[in-house]
Amino acid sequence: MLTYANSTRRYILGLGCERGTDWNDVRALAERAFQEIGIGSEQVLAVASIDARIEEPAILEVAAHFRLPLRFFEAAALERETPRLKNPSELVFAHVGCHGVAEAAALAAAGLDAELALPKIKSGFATAAIARIG
Repeated sequence: MLTYANSTRRYILGLGCERGTDWNDVRALAERAFQEIGIGSEQVLAVASIDARIEEPAILEVAAHFRLPLRFFEAAALERETPRLKNPSELVFAHVGCHGVAEAAALAAAGLDAELALPKIKSGFATAAIARIG
């Protein structure tokens, strides 16, 4: 779990995307996620994703745009979050080895007491979810 001295940062943004997704699409999805639960990026502690996207420009640029640190997790660590997912996917499992990326990464980074503040939402080529740190 991430910790931060500023207790106003109580959320983790989980992101997933197809390779080569335009960063503006991912940014717009992140902003939509923030709006859906009524928070601003200043309340977000970090961006989290799967380690297969550790060099994905869209995810890196979104984190830089919001000035947020990144956390990446192996598929096995994300798979351990499956019981807490609202939208597990066999298709995602077949592609990356875990039943979800955005929800699982947000929860993994937020810790065992975390809950999904926003289950997975989608754009054409990306997913976003937000976990609230417990």
